[in-house]
Amino acid sequence: MSTVRTAAVVLAAVSAFALSACGPSEDGAADTGSTTPPAGATASGTPSTPAAPPKAPSAASTPPAPSAPSASAPASGPSASATDADYDVFPCSTYDVTFSAHLAEPTTSSYLLKITNKSGKACRALGHPVVTFGDLDGQATQRGEAPGIEDALRLGPGESAYAGLLGGAHDGTGKTVGSIALTMDTESDLEQKPLTASTPGLYVSPTSNSVTPWVDNAEDALSL
Repeated sequence: MSTVRTAAVVLAAVSAFALSACGPSEDGAADTGSTTPPAGATASGTPSTPAAPPKAPSAASTPPAPSAPSASAPASGPSASATDADYDVFPCSTYDVTFSAHLAEPTTSSYLLKITNKSGKACRALGHPVVTFGDLDGQATQRGEAPGIEDALRLGPGESAYAGLLGGAHDGTGKTVGSIALTMDTESDLEQKPLTASTPGLYVSPTSNSVTPWVDNAEDALSL
């Protein structure tokens, strides 16, 4: 009887031990007997190596800054021909010049006509002077060939041009006048104010009066 009691006690103790080993833990989770490794350690217990920080973008991956315009690039603007010194030199009008007339040869009633550029810019004396005689109708006829507009006499500020006016021989068919009026050839319909000069004793023949084109010296003006 004592032997049976002893065996029952041993069996109960073994059963209790088995139940405590496999039963739930205090917080209700099953105890598997495993232990969670500490942070920073591998499952084998060796501390893990911290991961390297991400690399900064390399210089090669940075987009290049936009380049500045080349200094050798041609500049925009007018062409070289448009900057030529004479491209904007217009014909002289009576608003640009002063005018005088001087007796050169009494027997032929020859007068030297002179204009001087009074403006602050250059102009061109085109063709022949347009000369009228006092209260007479008509104008002086043209004598000699004038250059084209591109070759016309260029007058800078203060420069002068000359022309020769011939009243004609005293043949009894003409008339004496005391003044003449001048306008300039501008090859346009520009309205001008006539410039006048005194010409005492100027005999004007209706058949032989004439005027030369503008030239740059008095000698040529009287010899054409």
